[in-house]
Amino acid sequence: MPDEPSAPGTLRPGGRTARTRAAALRAAEDALIDTGFDTLDLADIARRADIGKTTVYRRWGTPAALVADLLLDMAEQSLPRTETGTLDGDLLANARLVRKTLTEPRSSALFKAVITAAASHPDTATALHRFYATRITEWAPCVEQAAARGEVPQGTDAAEVIRAVSAPLYYRFLVSGDALDVASAERAAAAAAAAARAGVYMRR
Repeated sequence: MPDEPSAPGTLRPGGRTARTRAAALRAAEDALIDTGFDTLDLADIARRADIGKTTVYRRWGTPAALVADLLLDMAEQSLPRTETGTLDGDLLANARLVRKTLTEPRSSALFKAVITAAASHPDTATALHRFYATRITEWAPCVEQAAARGEVPQGTDAAEVIRAVSAPLYYRFLVSGDALDVASAERAAAAAAAAARAGVYMRR
């Protein structure tokens, strides 16, 4: 019986396995940016990464599983949150990071391809949701710390505040096509901070 495809991220990192995974994920990024998800092909990934097709098929099995592993790696490699000592400063740092991710040519194209794939592939959608949950968990403590300092009411839903920062930026990125400029990032952060102070994001 042929080997079953391994679940993304289940192989022990280190040595040749880690190098193989890194090469394949980099190749997957390049392919997604070049042509999008619909034409993603594991044989092409193997060629781009200069690794054996058998290895790629055994490790990931499907393009969706490969993209899921790519999202897992992106979550693991994401920059840690910035701590400025104030809610306004922390949320502004978050907004600037989101804007940078969505406007840099390589990461912008990559996210569009992944989000498109998630719309029709449940495994990729699950991985995308996990990616964003990881980022929200990373940044939520800045709201909890603000509550401890008295900047926002106790009982503020920290995750909702972080979502409120990025939501208008993703709307511009995916829906409206409006410019993702510095002013839009600053406005998103300021609006989320003001709403949090007003008690809009209190847990019900």
